[in-house]
Amino acid sequence: MIRLILAVTYLILFLVLGIPAMAVLWIIGRFNPGTRDKAAKALVGWGFGCIRVLAGTKLIVKGMENIPSDSAVLYVGNHRSYFDIVLTCPIFPGLTGYVAKLEMKKWPLLSTWMKYIHCLFLDRKDIKQGLKTILQGVEEVKNGISLCIFPEGTRNKVNDTFLPFHEGSFKIAEKGGVPVIPMVIVNSADAFEDHLPKVRRTTVVIEFQPPVYIDRLDKETRRNLGGYVSKLISDRYFELKKEYY
Repeated sequence: MIRLILAVTYLILFLVLGIPAMAVLWIIGRFNPGTRDKAAKALVGWGFGCIRVLAGTKLIVKGMENIPSDSAVLYVGNHRSYFDIVLTCPIFPGLTGYVAKLEMKKWPLLSTWMKYIHCLFLDRKDIKQGLKTILQGVEEVKNGISLCIFPEGTRNKVNDTFLPFHEGSFKIAEKGGVPVIPMVIVNSADAFEDHLPKVRRTTVVIEFQPPVYIDRLDKETRRNLGGYVSKLISDRYFELKKEYY
């Protein structure tokens, strides 16, 4: 319980004590949005990094060389833990937002930081509003802002399983003309979800696979893009689990 208390206390302090920083970033954004975005990414990444240390989570990152440096990308990963965001945000190169559920927009202070790093809020119950969010995501990647999405649509609650990947999740990459980076996350639930409410010391592996360029795939694969990328991730997931655990 000590690690949980430390992590939660730190998060609260970060949000409260970070209010002046928010104000400064707002002012900077009025004159130089690019500088504000980079500063916000650095601060949020640093904050999440501190939470990882307090939680005692060792992180092994593989495949960084597979992330293109000449364009934005759409990171697509399996989702088992709240720690998936804590662990991935600091390691993404460049500006990267998340496609988050609409309910996150109601969280005071946290939602402001999410907006500063270009997170989008998806209404999963309203198709029309969901389409607007996807179109907003298309504009973001066209402007050089990468996005991360978890196509299962919700946090999977069963270890070593994968929920179906929603095909609509890939529209941002398809319409935005950017590659998909399959992201394999192994053992993240061991930090928290597997033994609620305790946070335990563990090791998590994250691997970025080679980019998938949708326009280079055959028609049949493009029609079942969710299943194709899900298989890439699940196959590698079990290989990594065997190798490290």
